Amino acid sequence: MRALARADPAIQAATLAALSPAQRRELLERWERWAHAGQLPSAQDWRIWLILAGRGFGKTRAAAEWVSDYARRYPEARIALVGATLDDVHRVMIGGEGGLRACAREQEPTVLKGDVLHFASGARGFAYSAEAGEKLRGPEHHAGWCDEIAKWRDGDAAWDNLTMGLRLGERPQLVVTTTPRPVALLRRVRALPGVHETVGRTRDNPHLPASFVEAVTANYAGTRLGRQELDGELIEDVAGALWTRAEIERCRVRGAPALVRVVVAVDPPASAEGDACGIVAAGLGSDGRGYVLEDASAGGLTPDGWARAVAGCAARHGADRVVAEANQGGAMVETVLRTAEAALPVRLVHASRGKVARAEPVAALYEQGRVGHVGAFPELEDQLCGLVAGGGYAGPGRSPDRADALVWALAELMLGRRGPASVRCL
Repeated sequence: MRALARADPAIQAATLAALSPAQRRELLERWERWAHAGQLPSAQDWRIWLILAGRGFGKTRAAAEWVSDYARRYPEARIALVGATLDDVHRVMIGGEGGLRACAREQEPTVLKGDVLHFASGARGFAYSAEAGEKLRGPEHHAGWCDEIAKWRDGDAAWDNLTMGLRLGERPQLVVTTTPRPVALLRRVRALPGVHETVGRTRDNPHLPASFVEAVTANYAGTRLGRQELDGELIEDVAGALWTRAEIERCRVRGAPALVRVVVAVDPPASAEGDACGIVAAGLGSDGRGYVLEDASAGGLTPDGWARAVAGCAARHGADRVVAEANQGGAMVETVLRTAEAALPVRLVHASRGKVARAEPVAALYEQGRVGHVGAFPELEDQLCGLVAGGGYAGPGRSPDRADALVWALAELMLGRRGPASVRCL
């Protein structure tokens, strides 16, 4: 069954054509065989199943199939169907291509009367809008489905009234489907006890056209929008951070102009077992702006290994200088780099201030619109957004090694000494 689900459409059509109508119906209605792993709950004892995934993952179909199965098993069930608006409930949750009516088995038709969906078993689904949360005050339910809670306006009232009325039967359950956004209600739901969370990406769905996946990946991979809408990541800004996500998105560019200078900056690891070696290439454009060209940072390398990674990065971009922080290892840094590439020009810099203090003038360049990111650098950008004014770091990993290398590179190009200007092309 799973092999057929992933087969070429022509093979699927030929296989289905060879079956009798009854066989085709039975085959297509075996959802547990067609579903990909993220569309089925992997835990049994859950009160809330939160599907936090990118677009096209199959969230709607997964929830609709679960609700349909619940209605089939519990003919007396009262099921709440809550969307951002009533139109969303009718258009997506009930009438959509992956909605409840589309999932109904041929011998189990559903009937929609006003805002009530009648299942063939006798169970009923009641449509509610999160905009009118007070209408959920009073009604009781056995189960529920909340769709796209991250876009509910003032959804706390709807959520509170729904969950207080979810008290029929021995074990009320609630399915929540949403594309992640950093909103308070989603944070509340994730922190609740008894939540089983499924996280998924657009490309996890094998039934999507490959051309669609390739197109959206090419356009949005690595950007905040792509990580949120395609990879299902919940990306939040840290209070007091020197960089914000919106600021980084504004500085993203497809290419750089002719470059006057290119440098590669290095934040060496303190030990072979320690943090990654931060390696970032940046250039100064003929327009006076700084451009981040590559994040070549690498972890788990020997000194010779990361020195060769630096040399390779410098060669790829035609760098005229390597800037290396000398505090960890001092002269050894320069020796290792020169061993990897004898002609590599190296300048050692000494950190007299903390990483955040060094980063503040570079963050100001971003605020002034004087820096561009040529493409997307998710791990580097996560570290930048974790540097907090006042000296703290709230990003991933133990140390902002990638961010520190970027700071050294842009400081060299735009805040420090500059060598003779000459125009080069990428």
